[in-house]
Amino acid sequence: MARYPTLPQNMSTDDIRRMYGEIQRWGSILINELNNRDIVSESTPSSNIYTVVTITSIGRPRKGDIAYSASTGKFKGYVSLGSETSWQDLN
Repeated sequence: MARYPTLPQNMSTDDIRRMYGEIQRWGSILINELNNRDIVSESTPSSNIYTVVTITSIGRPRKGDIAYSASTGKFKGYVSLGSETSWQDLN
């Protein structure tokens, strides 16, 4: 059986107000941190899409990037296979 902390039976009004203030402060900090995380997440592209003649012309691809290779007429994705990342055909 799980044990959970319990509040003291005889809390004064000041104790309750202090506790409520702490909970509000923690909630505000949490909301601020979550908002900051969302802003960073939404402003970071999930992938880049390139149009190139050959895949080798892309200097520093990142996992999740997509490219259309005009020389082969195929879409390729830069994917991770274990410890190795490489361009793989998507179609």
